[in-house]
Amino acid sequence: MQLRPELSPPVIPSDRINDLCAAIHSIEELLESGADASAEIAAFNEDTRHTYEPYHFMTYWSSRNVEDFALEAARPAWPKVPDVSREELVEIVRRIQSMDADTNYYLLLLETNTVRPGVSDLIHWPPPELVDAPPEAIVDEALRYRPVAL
Repeated sequence: MQLRPELSPPVIPSDRINDLCAAIHSIEELLESGADASAEIAAFNEDTRHTYEPYHFMTYWSSRNVEDFALEAARPAWPKVPDVSREELVEIVRRIQSMDADTNYYLLLLETNTVRPGVSDLIHWPPPELVDAPPEAIVDEALRYRPVAL
């Protein structure tokens, strides 16, 4: 299934990625030297509309490279699509399960567009009844969740 543009990862120009990589390295160097990088982090967050903290700049390398961090920063922090359909969510889960190149973006889409806490656990650490379940069953379980009003 083809996803509509609002659900597809935005294409980020290489110049933008390079600029963000340079900013990440600059902030990382400031933090490693013990300097105050709060203004640079605030500017980075203002530019990217994310809420990164010093921790993110000091530890990103433990799970990804700087280009992946820059790509994440260049994309929307919370890509909410108000009218996402069940079929679209099924396709998003299918892409997550297939380890698509943009899996992290699709995980963010799933988390942002469903209300079930820990929805990614249904894929990565499923309850016994969802082990090896098709995407449709995972989405149905996610959509079945109803928050409790306090």
